[in-house]
Amino acid sequence: MHAAEREQAILALLGASGFVSFRELEKTLAASPATIRRDLERLAGEGRVVRVHGGAKLPGDATTAAPAGGLTGVPFHENIDRNRTAKEAIGRAAATLCVPGEGIIIDGGSTTLQMCPHLDGLGLQVLTNSLHIVSALLPQATTRITVPGGAVFREQNIILSAAGDDLMPRFHAPKLFMGAAAVGSQGVMQADIILVAAERRFIERAEQVILLVDSSKFAGSSGQVVCGLDEVDTIVTDDGLADPHRRMLEGAGIKVVIAPR
Repeated sequence: MHAAEREQAILALLGASGFVSFRELEKTLAASPATIRRDLERLAGEGRVVRVHGGAKLPGDATTAAPAGGLTGVPFHENIDRNRTAKEAIGRAAATLCVPGEGIIIDGGSTTLQMCPHLDGLGLQVLTNSLHIVSALLPQATTRITVPGGAVFREQNIILSAAGDDLMPRFHAPKLFMGAAAVGSQGVMQADIILVAAERRFIERAEQVILLVDSSKFAGSSGQVVCGLDEVDTIVTDDGLADPHRRMLEGAGIKVVIAPR
């Protein structure tokens, strides 16, 4: 593939969501990592893309800057009670996947929050960007908590750094537990590109990606793509998961865990 063809492919991938990860470029382009980096540097020099941590984004995309009004998507206080019973079951089941004494990453979200009551006594070291999760874990004497640097976004009560700023601690974990705004054949999606960048940083620091989503998240398939299904190892969901969606997940090699209510 010639340079001009690679550039067209990069711009086409960016056009789908406004962001493309370096890992996705490596899988898509028949080129070495060094060549891809040079392509991105050339496009950035021409003002056609902006280099960010873990990939590239389109320039001038309003969703990529930290908006004064907050993040795109449903505020946390509105989302916490949606499908609450299913989320509680999912959180309980996800906690059983933790090994006492290990380090884990928990991404902020109303479903991942439901893990917290079931982690007490496991002696875990937890990296999280969620102040709700920090508050839920603080009473647990044996749980150690680490948070990244960045700005606090009140709507979701999470800490996020601006695109390109790596304020994440040097932390590596066997497991990352994260949620999503939607899941479809395109992959795991979020409502805001800032969340995508933060979750990409978490993915790079984990050996396994464990997705916690209730079955309603499969009803729509639009948003900013965080990762393809091939990057997800396990999905914990509820018994409302439709058979076509289960076949889609299992066809992608994902282990599906149905949480008992």
